[in-house]
Amino acid sequence: MIGFHRFLIATAIFFCAGLGVWMLSAFWGNGSVVLLVLGISFGIAALGLSYYLRNLERFLRR
Repeated sequence: MIGFHRFLIATAIFFCAGLGVWMLSAFWGNGSVVLLVLGISFGIAALGLSYYLRNLERFLRR
């Protein structure tokens, strides 16, 4: 069960990172501030999920 959880978190990391890059590249082409905010937000979400995945054993022990 933990292996499947790791897979789901890894998938979410790739999704957030990819969407963040896509939004930032759209921002450079369009200039919309909403795209910039979304790109940064998804980048932060990817970093947070990466931290969670790296420390999953510690989170599960609590």
